[in-house]
Amino acid sequence: MWRSRVLLAALASLSLGLGAAGSAQAGVGLPVVVSHVPTQEKVVFITVDDGWVHDPAVAQTLVDRRVPVSMFLLPGAASYDTGYFTRLVDEGRATVENHTVNHPDLTTLDAAGKDAEICGAGERLAAAFGREPKLLRPPYGAVDDDVRLAAKACGVKALVTWTHDFTTWDRTPPTPQLKPGDIVLLHFTPTLGADLQRALDAAKAAGLKPAALMPHLKAAGIVPQS
Repeated sequence: MWRSRVLLAALASLSLGLGAAGSAQAGVGLPVVVSHVPTQEKVVFITVDDGWVHDPAVAQTLVDRRVPVSMFLLPGAASYDTGYFTRLVDEGRATVENHTVNHPDLTTLDAAGKDAEICGAGERLAAAFGREPKLLRPPYGAVDDDVRLAAKACGVKALVTWTHDFTTWDRTPPTPQLKPGDIVLLHFTPTLGADLQRALDAAKAAGLKPAALMPHLKAAGIVPQS
């Protein structure tokens, strides 16, 4: 299966480079890369990456406060406690999306490597959660047209980066003023509870409510309605 997808991506890449209009047409027909959703609604989008730390208190907060969340999971991180994420999905407020298998910089891989990372993760997550992810978060936000070609061949409808990263790494980042349509990046780390609370407080201060991402991507025409 992967050979046909690699061939599709390679042929598409070749076609973009042919003819006088080749460079002008680059990127046409490929999944959109989105870091902010154009919307008139007072909403913000909470997204959480990776999946290594499974804090029950965070899950309870998401359930109790009915926070819609898009979880961009690594299959390996989710596999040792799939039930943690299944519970959130079953509550109807969370979706599982693609974050590749091994979290590489996709722009550094050849076509076969991109396919293995993107399609491989999609297939494993579909087997675990019963739904094929339609959104991809490229690790590190690294993306180019070759990555978009590979993503399209794997059934991805949009590549989602972020507007603001609220994750505490070596230090707590400054809290930005959120605006309608902003995409908030968090990670399943030991500080997720505090990071999530800062994001929710920032949204409340801006008069915004967390909303489900996919319906708004469809409403904005970023992802097809079907």
